[in-house]
Amino acid sequence: MDLSLILQGIAVFLLLLCSAYFSSSETAMMKLNPYRLKHMVLEGHRGARKANRMLRKTDRLLSVILIGNNLVNICAAVITANICKELFGFLGEAMADAISVISLTIVVLIFAEIAPKTIAARRPETIAFPSTYLLDPLQRLLAPVVTFVNYFARMIVDLFVKKVKPEPSSLSLDELRTVVQRDSDIDLKRQAMLLGILDLGKATVNNIMIPYQKVKGVDVAKSKEAIVRDIVKAQHTRLPVYHEELNGVIGVFHMKRSGELFEAGEFDQKQFERELEPPTFVPSGTPLSTQLINFQQNKQRIAHVVDEYGTILGIVTLEDILEEVVGEFTTDINATVTDVYPQNDGTFVINGRALLREINISLNWDLPITGPRTMNGLILECLEAIPDGPTCVKIETEEAQFIMETILVRENVIRSLRVMHQKIDRELSEDEEQTIDSEQESKA
Repeated sequence: MDLSLILQGIAVFLLLLCSAYFSSSETAMMKLNPYRLKHMVLEGHRGARKANRMLRKTDRLLSVILIGNNLVNICAAVITANICKELFGFLGEAMADAISVISLTIVVLIFAEIAPKTIAARRPETIAFPSTYLLDPLQRLLAPVVTFVNYFARMIVDLFVKKVKPEPSSLSLDELRTVVQRDSDIDLKRQAMLLGILDLGKATVNNIMIPYQKVKGVDVAKSKEAIVRDIVKAQHTRLPVYHEELNGVIGVFHMKRSGELFEAGEFDQKQFERELEPPTFVPSGTPLSTQLINFQQNKQRIAHVVDEYGTILGIVTLEDILEEVVGEFTTDINATVTDVYPQNDGTFVINGRALLREINISLNWDLPITGPRTMNGLILECLEAIPDGPTCVKIETEEAQFIMETILVRENVIRSLRVMHQKIDRELSEDEEQTIDSEQESKA
């Protein structure tokens, strides 16, 4: 075989390697996780620093890669055409050119495009970081050419496309929530804590407050013996103190002062009232994130939730907010929500007064919490009537469907009900994904 043909074949092989390098570099650089990249930059990774610097000017980086890729592909095409003319010239010039085009197209597609880009997409860091050591000097060397090409490219683009403000690169809360839920290796407990922090802005004090009817405090209108009994039996470190009813709250008593109070052996009600901390009031609908900051700034742990008329709806504590993040201190369902009773058939018997938010947290359900706060309220809202006997209700959410059957209705209140929870597989079909993609493209 002619030596010149061998040398030309070697040249085509080397050019295809260069083409594969540029193709894989492009995919790898664009596939890098920006948040992981920033983390590696802070750790001092040299390749990550180079990649981060080059990605700040993506247009220049892509220009270098595309110039290099097109240049080597064109050179490979010219040499391949020459080889085919020498080998297949006896078939005619047109046939030799056809063989050249078809053979090079197949080789480039497989070995210089599809295979390198697939590998780079799966291992972007492995390809991108070493690639920067060649791309960086190439970018400096081709700087005048890149500037020239980009200038005319921008002129052409501006003729057909209006200037659009670039989308923010930072993640929204919903996007961050999706990353934590699906694209992270964080264990489930820490994942739940992170999701709890992200959801603080969505939930309000109304969602977690202890309702007015369930608040246990000290009524100073009672006898001294009754006041002492309420203090002794208290299970909380802070107690609301009120006159006759909670709307007549006069302060908050801290149990750490009870020792001093009973030191003399006799209860002094006036001394007791002097020991009270002034009550704190927060408007209904205050986000938990805001209330957490209020507690931190004012160094308080308990507040009374009031509506627009100043009527007390319940109380919220710092512990309640923290539990939204770290969860309850037990995994036993019956210990966390005493109104939920698992049955052998997989259903749950639930007290109608049970709070929807507590049930969602304990059972990992997604019952709607934007309206009623209790199971009783949820069913009444769906029925738009008070059931006078056993009634079945079906509620569908994004993740599941709930079949609820009333068991006991008394005094216009659903006292207990049976709930069957069924997960819904929400995997999108290819047609649905294509429909969503087309809608997004039309909006863009």
